Amino acid sequence: MNTLQTQQRNYLEYCQSQKRLDPKTLKAYRIDLKQFEQRIPVQDSLAVTPDILEAFIAELHQNYKPKTVRRKIASVKAFFHYLEYKELIDRNPFNKIQIKFREPTVLPKTIPLHTVEALLYVIYQEQKYAKTKYQRQNALRDAAVVELLFATGMRISELCSLRPCDVNLYDQAILIHGKGSKERKIQIGNEDVVHILKEYQKNFQPLIQECGCFFANQNGSALSDQATRRMINKYSSLAAIEMHITPHMFRHTFATSLLDADVDIRYIQEMLGHSSINITEIYTHVAMSKQRDILTTKHPRKNFHI
Repeated sequence: MNTLQTQQRNYLEYCQSQKRLDPKTLKAYRIDLKQFEQRIPVQDSLAVTPDILEAFIAELHQNYKPKTVRRKIASVKAFFHYLEYKELIDRNPFNKIQIKFREPTVLPKTIPLHTVEALLYVIYQEQKYAKTKYQRQNALRDAAVVELLFATGMRISELCSLRPCDVNLYDQAILIHGKGSKERKIQIGNEDVVHILKEYQKNFQPLIQECGCFFANQNGSALSDQATRRMINKYSSLAAIEMHITPHMFRHTFATSLLDADVDIRYIQEMLGHSSINITEIYTHVAMSKQRDILTTKHPRKNFHI
């Protein structure tokens, strides 16, 4: 059977059992491949030609941003590589086409440091003046979440999946389980951050044990990505912050701040868990304030007397 539907199902099972891809990657593959199957005029993998692929790619460009198009093409290309590897097709139609397009550079959005400070100030004020124990506990947890996002630059998915055993506050180290089952360890370098994490851990210990995740809700369930976004929106509103802040912006701010402080980009790459330095280099584009300072104070032209 060469039907695309059957082969896609087998391929996704292969990705899960053999390649050990994470659920989010598998979900993206499933969506992309289903879309490919529905939008081409044939249902036999042997009948897919370079012309069909080019028409499909042209349609993608009409409906999606370049970054999304690149991902969808990569999903389909990996599928046909699998068919070729399993000798289910005689020749790979991707071998006959060239895919080159310029993807515009989208600079990462960062949070001004005074805005991060204002956000944290409001959260701590909420904790200090909370009228009920429930409100005080929530604010304590929220302060720990925002502090850790900013202190480590971890992804929101990594934070929400932290287990109790991943957090060693005695050694002030966090074990992060990143993309592709990669692990990295991050030190917490600020005593105030360590203190709020210890306070949170002490107060939430029964709930942490109940849900098996380090960050828990007061009903005993694990803190979710969406709950964290709603929490940040709430405190942004209380602090009268007009910009829309997302959890991922703390990661960008973490990286850019370290780059501004002359930290070697290789160290930043390791702390962010990037597989390639090319990904980390995007932050060199946003460190303009440091560049301006260097060229103002270090360039030899300032010593000319004309």
